[in-house]
Amino acid sequence: MKRILNIVEYNKASLWIRFANNFIDVIIIYIVNYLLSSICNFLYNITSLEFFYFYSNGGFLWSLFIGNFNYYLYYFLMENYLDGKTISKYITGTKVISTDGTKPTTQQIMYRSLSRIVPFDGLSFLGVNGWHDSWSDTRVINLKNYMAEIQAKSEIDSLGKKEIA
Repeated sequence: MKRILNIVEYNKASLWIRFANNFIDVIIIYIVNYLLSSICNFLYNITSLEFFYFYSNGGFLWSLFIGNFNYYLYYFLMENYLDGKTISKYITGTKVISTDGTKPTTQQIMYRSLSRIVPFDGLSFLGVNGWHDSWSDTRVINLKNYMAEIQAKSEIDSLGKKEIA
């Protein structure tokens, strides 16, 4: 078990990769928010329902709420249902896993996604692990390197073992 923990920590994605992941995902979230806002404006013009007007013209607090909700929803849905990956993680070859090397639980992904809303979460990466990693017991790993090391460990462990007939 200790070996797996070491493999996870050793293969963590670099801060530059994490920055790239954040940058790409934030751009995607802005595009999605813009599209949703445009659709709501269009629907308001057709239906005159106040809900559609309110979505994109609800004021500062509403914008803060809906922005954080969409931010949470994006990360939760992507990481929970796409095997620990967001669009940026597919691009950079990274993945979210538990600190013990297993697939994160839905609860871990929920905590991870909620932690991102905490102000200055992005600055928490100036330490060892960011808050949304630490609070959810997850890590973002370089998938290619991690899988290669797991394979090598498996091959080393199987050396010398004979099949009993």
